[in-house]
Amino acid sequence: MEGVNKLEQAVLDKLLAGTDPALVVLRAQADSSRVRDREYTGVGFWTFFTVPDNAPNAQPPDFLLDDVVATMSGVAHGVGFSLLVKNGRLDMLEGFTYDQRWPDESNEFELTYTVEPRELRLVRLSLRSSRAD
Repeated sequence: MEGVNKLEQAVLDKLLAGTDPALVVLRAQADSSRVRDREYTGVGFWTFFTVPDNAPNAQPPDFLLDDVVATMSGVAHGVGFSLLVKNGRLDMLEGFTYDQRWPDESNEFELTYTVEPRELRLVRLSLRSSRAD
């Protein structure tokens, strides 16, 4: 994926690993997608993606993958990650600490699944519009 850093790429690779049809589609999207924006929150980050219009859509259309965590130098209680899929498309990757500031450098880390071996669970979402009708 164009524009991701080392940590983001490793997390995406781990989150999208597997044979589930949704993961296969999302890996294809990732191969042709790019980072649209990145925001640091002080305790983590949000990285937003742009997926080409001709990329296939994943099913179900709205879900969250959140079963990857990391141990990271300088972070006492580890780091968590969530990947939001919206309308069948890669939308946003979030990284967050559990109780402290995000480290200045995040190049040294070890990723694991929250449950080993992995028990894939696509957390289906009900996304509601935030605007008033």
